[in-house]
Amino acid sequence: MRKLKNEELGRLSVDEYKAEEKRPIVVVLDNVRSMHNVGSAFRTADAFRIERIYLCGITAKPPHRDINKTALGATESVAWTHREKTKEVVDELREADYKIICVEQADESVPLQDFMPYRDSKYCLIFGNEVFGVEEEVVADADTCLEIPQFGTKHSLNVSVSIGIVMWDFFKKLED
Repeated sequence: MRKLKNEELGRLSVDEYKAEEKRPIVVVLDNVRSMHNVGSAFRTADAFRIERIYLCGITAKPPHRDINKTALGATESVAWTHREKTKEVVDELREADYKIICVEQADESVPLQDFMPYRDSKYCLIFGNEVFGVEEEVVADADTCLEIPQFGTKHSLNVSVSIGIVMWDFFKKLED
């Protein structure tokens, strides 16, 4: 066994990526304060070829050195939009027939492993602030809240880790 060289990976160029069909998934970052988490979201979005990232509220936007350090160029491949109000984005996406899903611990949340996305649906996945989570009015208006089960002493995962787990889960379930 040997590690593959970058040129053996068959990766798309930025232009090829932009021309490819995207998965009907958008990610909304609701007041995510860490630029490293924002960069990681871009990199994960690129890996799973999602439609767009919405950067809402205080979430930093490219170009920025700290975002670029983690994104490794994904800010050039993944479409993104900055908006002040998360709720306005959610309302627009609902009008466009996206299923609104918060990744949050809520009284009626569904364990991630029990959720089955439909291939013919479009999804908006909302990830919240590192301390306060997704805004309460957005949670109240969601179609579903997904919760990643945890079994240790901590009450949450880093938002970039949560994005990776949820995106992989969606990818796996939609590709099977």
